[in-house]
Amino acid sequence: MRAMSPPTDTASADTPLETSARRALSIEAEAVKSLLSKIDSRFARACRLCLGCEGRVVVTGMGKSGHIARKIAATLASTGTPAFFLHPAEAGHGDLGMITRTDVVLALSNSGETPEVVFLVPHLKRLGVPLIVMTGGLTSTLAKAATVVLDVSVPGEACSLNLAPTASTTATLAMGDALAVALLDARGFTDQDFARRHPSGSLARQLQRVDEFMRTGDAVPRVHADTPLREGLKEVSGKGLGMTVVVDDDNRILGVFTDGDLRRAVGGRDGVRALPMREVMTPNPKRIGPQALAVEAVRLMEQYKITALPVADADGKLVGALNIHDLFRAGVV
Repeated sequence: MRAMSPPTDTASADTPLETSARRALSIEAEAVKSLLSKIDSRFARACRLCLGCEGRVVVTGMGKSGHIARKIAATLASTGTPAFFLHPAEAGHGDLGMITRTDVVLALSNSGETPEVVFLVPHLKRLGVPLIVMTGGLTSTLAKAATVVLDVSVPGEACSLNLAPTASTTATLAMGDALAVALLDARGFTDQDFARRHPSGSLARQLQRVDEFMRTGDAVPRVHADTPLREGLKEVSGKGLGMTVVVDDDNRILGVFTDGDLRRAVGGRDGVRALPMREVMTPNPKRIGPQALAVEAVRLMEQYKITALPVADADGKLVGALNIHDLFRAGVV
């Protein structure tokens, strides 16, 4: 019979794993924190080169730095700075043609001696393209060739062997984010700009405005205060919003009339169909502006248990109407 193994102390076995993880996170956190002192005039110059770029920011890097470069390029592109990733190993096989004289190149290399990236330098010099280098090798070949160097050096990697790119890639990614955010702020980039670049994302739908969903013109149910209820009912049923807005002669919102108002109006009274809308409407209804976020309209509808909202301009004039089902179909809800 095979001897049984002694029971494992799970807690004791877990301790080294937890210790290694905490050590790695602590090293990477310190690597990012150390970047604060490296945000200086060189960083500002890199920003100005990107802001003045009439073409695109071409981001390149090899290996793990290449993965980080792809992410930085994607972040730049989605936050107002046109950018793309260039694989340095493919550059010598025709992809150099992707770089134009109006571009800026951002090259990532921890050592500053990555052969595939260094290979690009003579071609960039011939084009006269500004070269921003993120590196830990401040006296490296790439650093010496750079228009501006961003220092992302770290004391060591989080890997216990000090070999696997960990703290260095984290620091480089953080510096890339800092660059993207600085450019975003400098350009006055807004949430609406962000939404336009992310039309398929749920975040973009949350950032869409009321005026992108509201019904306008003849599709908006409206009657005047002296309109008989019987005509108001036709407007409610004909426009399919379950309500009609009551306006004055200047198109300012006075009230709304809904199915609930109808039930209250009928309430055992006779001859209600001849009553003017002002006597059966709900005055001073909830409303929203056309520039408000669609999610704000959803919040109002949920809070007050209503399914439609008039949309009013700054003067209180009716400019549209919004229905919860429109927002459902658009995926806002």
